[in-house]
Amino acid sequence: MSKDFSPPATPPENLDTALAEDGYAVLAPQGLSQWLGLPLAELEALRPDWDALPPDEYLKDGGRYRTRRHACFVAEGEALRPVPHRAHWQPVEYNALHGGMQRWFAPMLDATVARPAWQRLMHQLAVAASALRGTQPWFIEAHQFRIDTAGGIGRPTPEGAHRDGVDLVAVALVGRHNVKGGETRVFEAAGRRGERFTMSEPWTLLLLDDARVIHETTPIQPLAEGEGGWRDTLVVTCRAGAFQGD
Repeated sequence: MSKDFSPPATPPENLDTALAEDGYAVLAPQGLSQWLGLPLAELEALRPDWDALPPDEYLKDGGRYRTRRHACFVAEGEALRPVPHRAHWQPVEYNALHGGMQRWFAPMLDATVARPAWQRLMHQLAVAASALRGTQPWFIEAHQFRIDTAGGIGRPTPEGAHRDGVDLVAVALVGRHNVKGGETRVFEAAGRRGERFTMSEPWTLLLLDDARVIHETTPIQPLAEGEGGWRDTLVVTCRAGAFQGD
């Protein structure tokens, strides 16, 4: 049986330094709470919004294991502005499986994005992106994902190890139930160094400098045969200049 490694937690006050020096950082749940200046209960209040995500109709591997919603924003200074619902697009060079497609996912619920915890998280991610690349407007895409094991296996990253073609990537574990696997792997894009760990505590947050590291998450399987299992995440990307595809 493979051993699950815990994420290497970064103190919130060292987040910007870790991102600049290592290309990635992990906030433990309490560290995320401290970084946001919010109790974890306010983040936990978001969790039920993952229970009724519509199917992802674009999986080219034929799978039915992924449900999701999508929303876009522009963050500038203290302001977070939602933009009209738009397709998610990536070039083939960043997503060999689904690149080059206009993928119209179901929009996030208004009630989700109106929550103060949501607004605060988007703002802080923009602040982290500015610390990494300089203060400027940030074009933010947010994705709610549920990967389930109803078909026996679920693939969090069916495209494999990849970059996203943005500046900052954030992956928050919202929850996991009755699954094994789902190991996160982070590699230097231009080197040999890598790290692997399993995010198991809800509201563990991984931040990635997309220019410097490649990432993937291994497939999940049910812990108990015949019983449903799932892994919920929130993936947020910050990109300078424009949304991809503009």
